[in-house]
Amino acid sequence: MKEDWKRNIVLFLSSQTISLFGSALVQYAITWHITLTTQSGAMMTIAIVCGFLPTFFLSPFAGVWADRYNRKLLIALADALIAAATLIMALLFLAGHGSLWLLFAMSAIRAIGGGVQQPAVGAILPDIVPVEQLTRVNATNGSIQSLVTLVSPMVAGALLSVASIEAIFFIDVVTAAVAIFTLLALVRVKVHAKAQQAQSVSYFADMRQGFAYIGGHAYVKRFFAFCAALFILIAPAAFLTPLQVARSFGEDVWRLTAIEVIFSVGMLLGGGLIAAWGGFRNRIHTMALACVTMGACTLGLGVVPNFWIYLALMGLFGVAMPFLNTPAMVLLQEKVEPDLLGRVFGVFGMISSSMMPLGMLVFGPVADVVSIELLLVGTGAVILLISLCLVGSRELVAAGEPAA
Repeated sequence: MKEDWKRNIVLFLSSQTISLFGSALVQYAITWHITLTTQSGAMMTIAIVCGFLPTFFLSPFAGVWADRYNRKLLIALADALIAAATLIMALLFLAGHGSLWLLFAMSAIRAIGGGVQQPAVGAILPDIVPVEQLTRVNATNGSIQSLVTLVSPMVAGALLSVASIEAIFFIDVVTAAVAIFTLLALVRVKVHAKAQQAQSVSYFADMRQGFAYIGGHAYVKRFFAFCAALFILIAPAAFLTPLQVARSFGEDVWRLTAIEVIFSVGMLLGGGLIAAWGGFRNRIHTMALACVTMGACTLGLGVVPNFWIYLALMGLFGVAMPFLNTPAMVLLQEKVEPDLLGRVFGVFGMISSSMMPLGMLVFGPVADVVSIELLLVGTGAVILLISLCLVGSRELVAAGEPAA
């Protein structure tokens, strides 16, 4: 590992933060524009589907690309695709050709770019960072993302109050250009071994090899099964709590804003804590602690009668998220062979992008028949149960031991 890895990771994370901030501004602007102009649940559903289906279908393919090609170039190309689409969108809107369907198409293109980026970013970090620093770097990256999530809606709202949506589109083009320049010109990272070799097998053979690797390693199969179940179970806490607050505590806008802000602050704090502490020696034990906390918070959200206690539980839930996400990322980065890391992260991206929306296909309609409080109590209890399954799996606990 090169001695200047700190310089490289600072520049890499800076480029990703700049890109993420511009993308977040546009995403909030698109969402609010659709909401304010249509006030239609059907239109919002179409926008959500456009925003996750391309990532779901593309992730396994993008994982192969991340293993076969230069990961730094892939990240830059994904940013360039999004920036080009955003620029075209801005020009069309300025020319008076703006429409909802263009915004849906924009959401889909952004999802394609994100689907390419996610496995490449997950796989490139071990190429930049020493293995003993992966926890700290992943936690820091998570905290930065939480900060962007906290700040970007405020900035997007302020900009929309004084400027048009086209102005925000142009801001994203500029931030993407800065991010691409920083990544390509300043970040020095060695191209991984597989990308430097002539590819001896076909593209689809590479994809089959990735799925075979997952199927042949019990800890990866169990890890993915656990993540899929958890993401489905946290869907009510992620998507239905604003509706619960409106029904149970009042329709005041400040209440809905408060739960979003306090959750983001909790994630920011949790990322700092896990970066400083590093978690338990065994990654699975840290994930189990997070899972128990999330289960207890979900259950608590279903029973507490006081809104301020409710807010405290939302903040604690946010704190727990980096204690789950960071060791999960590090576990894969440490244990999976470098030449297969992109494909494994591709499947992981497919799971993480689809399970919560799929969960809402069940929990959303049920929430109109059964109280959200009952859904939260039930899913919280099951999350606590699968926490026991996590620490009870010998394969997962063995995989959770740090790399030698």
